[in-house]
Amino acid sequence: MGLAQEWPQFRGPGGQGHAAARGVPLQWSETENVRWKVPVTGLGWSSPVLSNGRVWLTTSVEVPPVGREPGGLSLRAQAYDAETGRRALDVEVVRLTRMRPLNPKNSFASATPVVDGERVYVHFGADGTAALSTGGEVLWRARYPYESQHGGGGSPVLYRDLLIFNCDGNDVDAFVVALDMKTGKERWRRDRRKPSDQAYTTPLIITVGGRDQLLSVGAYRAGAYDPLTGQEIWRVDYEPGFSNVPRPVFGHGLVFIATGFQEPTLIAVRPDGSGDVTRSHIAWTLKRGAPFTPSPLLVGSELYVISDTGILTVVDALSGKVHYQQRLGGNYSASPVLADGRIYFSSEEGVTTVIAPGTSFNRLAANRLEGAMLASLAIADGTIYARSETHLYRLGARPQ
Repeated sequence: MGLAQEWPQFRGPGGQGHAAARGVPLQWSETENVRWKVPVTGLGWSSPVLSNGRVWLTTSVEVPPVGREPGGLSLRAQAYDAETGRRALDVEVVRLTRMRPLNPKNSFASATPVVDGERVYVHFGADGTAALSTGGEVLWRARYPYESQHGGGGSPVLYRDLLIFNCDGNDVDAFVVALDMKTGKERWRRDRRKPSDQAYTTPLIITVGGRDQLLSVGAYRAGAYDPLTGQEIWRVDYEPGFSNVPRPVFGHGLVFIATGFQEPTLIAVRPDGSGDVTRSHIAWTLKRGAPFTPSPLLVGSELYVISDTGILTVVDALSGKVHYQQRLGGNYSASPVLADGRIYFSSEEGVTTVIAPGTSFNRLAANRLEGAMLASLAIADGTIYARSETHLYRLGARPQ
């Protein structure tokens, strides 16, 4: 399969929400451009990923008590045939017998899997991480406990032979860890420099001056690390700034970081420094319209930022100058996607607004599906894979 047929991680092949596919539908509804729609058992807000003709996601299913056996929650990996929607695999990875409270917008299966063609890696925050064969065999499990106020959220990322993810709890346990992809054994672990107040972000691999960096956003501070060793390259402080969720984006020699809750801002940072770059490398700051949850999207020279309450802000990525702000309506958790020259914003109410890129607002379509939607879209092979609270959809015109 080529690049246009793969969506291997949260936010796609490059981790920044750009789809290579063409022929992606502009319009759909429950009765238009639905290739298939299948029910998904349990609850989960992990986004779908696609590899080798299969769509993968995670979910959490309540298990009733039987006799003396206690009930609990089954954390599962599921695979669906991309062509037909038929469920091909349904595998329990972790069984919980004690559940902690979650944020009402969260689930026990919110982290998006990552696939490399041979294996599928699933992550359930502090409840466990695992590698599965594409046939559904659990190859290894690992667990890194930490206290999180609202549950898990951040997804893992692959780098060479490493699986890397953030563990940011609301106590002294705050760290980034890299595991050997083949064995699940720890290769390196980097503690945050100060106790965290929780964060739920996904790292991003970038290349600056010929050197790869692992960009990891945490509470009060973001850092760049050598992805092979965990050695810190640079860091930037912001305060207040915690409960960070958005994945950062990178382009035009700048990294764009959402600083979290309370007084949210978006900062543009030059990633070519070393040590503490707080005073020297922040290029600009956006103080109005910064998101709590959706990740930004960089298209050309414009940065598109959708707030949780539906305010779209489009800024010049190099200067931070605001081109326009527009209310889209609804509430937002999913991150926007660029596909076929259009930008797709999916609301929690199930409405996806499609706009044309540019420095002025041009709405092209508004498409509604049934049920709540907090998962981000996956786009491959000319179609869109959308997950609602109860179903998984493949959206696109049927082959002639």
